[in-house]
Amino acid sequence: MNLDIDILYRQHLADSDRRVLRSLGADEGRDLDAVLSDPALEEALLSPEGHTELAHTSPFLTFAVAVHRTAARLGTATYVEERWAPRRRVPVFDVGPMRDLLAAAERRFFLVELLASYTHVASGATWQRTRRGWRRRRFSELDPVRLAELLEVVPAPEQAGIYRRLGDLALFLTGVFPDHIGLAPSATDRLLRLSGWRLAPEDRPGTPELLESLGRRWYRLAASRALAPLPVVAEISERFVDARRVLNVVTDWYLFPLRDQWFGRV
Repeated sequence: MNLDIDILYRQHLADSDRRVLRSLGADEGRDLDAVLSDPALEEALLSPEGHTELAHTSPFLTFAVAVHRTAARLGTATYVEERWAPRRRVPVFDVGPMRDLLAAAERRFFLVELLASYTHVASGATWQRTRRGWRRRRFSELDPVRLAELLEVVPAPEQAGIYRRLGDLALFLTGVFPDHIGLAPSATDRLLRLSGWRLAPEDRPGTPELLESLGRRWYRLAASRALAPLPVVAEISERFVDARRVLNVVTDWYLFPLRDQWFGRV
């Protein structure tokens, strides 16, 4: 594992996480990437018998193990099942792009950090001047329309951060909660307008497909407008479907039993 990525992982770990990792030799010259991929760590944290250990470790460590073990298991998988809508599963035989996405340590860390970021969701209120005076608007990081409304009130240099978080939300919702997301027609209209994308009503896809398309667009805008390079964001903008499928598999294999406990209601 690249040293900088190793440091980034360790910065997120709680003391209880470090104790678990030490028990598997992470502080005895053993590469952290190898430890996170160790089946023993999967057994300790992600097996039905190991769920009791989750109370003593951080969600970040759990997500890191889930992503790394998914990468390991995809190495021999011939197909995966994709959960794309309520009570709808389809087989995906083209596993190679998912293996390739997870082959890079930077992209694995990106997905782990994204999952961990939604265990504590930011929300609040902003004030916006209208023709009738100042109007108070609430926002939540789990509401794409409210989050997109921030594009109307933040200065231009800060819009890249909003686009990045919109891309994150689209990837999170379509990857982890594809069976629970839906937008009313009025919300879809507003989201499309805020995103600068015009579609005729008869051309508008369902919510998961719409968010997938918008997610690519939002990540692309974030990468192009950011003051500093965002190479992984730019990569995910081009490989959004692969990233979404990886999160779908991670959720299906490891996170689904405790999904609502970690992330709350969507």
